Amino acid sequence: MNKRDGIKTKIKSLLAMHPEGMTILEISRFIQMHRHTATKYVYELIGAGVIYERQIGPAKLCYLSSIFSGRRRKRR
Repeated sequence: MNKRDGIKTKIKSLLAMHPEGMTILEISRFIQMHRHTATKYVYELIGAGVIYERQIGPAKLCYLSSIFSGRRRKRR
């Protein structure tokens, strides 16, 4: 496993422990990485469909796609 895969794995496991969602700033603090670098990896995972990003006011919350899909409400 190369360094990039290790960082992506850390981000995925971190989001699995926080199903309520996390901002990119929170993710970067937990994995002790600069915010801009963490953003690059988060956007790679969003592009791969692993992470879902949701805008809530000025913040963007990141969720694992598998966790978030179970939280969606059914429309009537």
